Amino acid sequence: MDEEPLVSVVRGTPTPEELAALLCALASRFVPEDSRSRGPALASWPRSARPAAVRPSWRASGQPR
Repeated sequence: MDEEPLVSVVRGTPTPEELAALLCALASRFVPEDSRSRGPALASWPRSARPAAVRPSWRASGQPR
C-alpha cells in the first residue's frame, strides 16, 4: 500500500468497535445532500391505529371494520 491512510490514530489504542463507530460517524457526514433532504419513510401501521378525522371517529375506532 503506497497510499497515505485517510484516518490515523495519533494517541491511544482504540478498539476495533471504537474505530468502526468513528468511521460510521465520519461517513455519515459525507452523505449526498439529495438523499438527506428526504424525510423519513412513514410506516402505515402507526396511521392505522389513529382514529379517522371524522366526528364520531373515537367511537368508530374501537369497532371492527
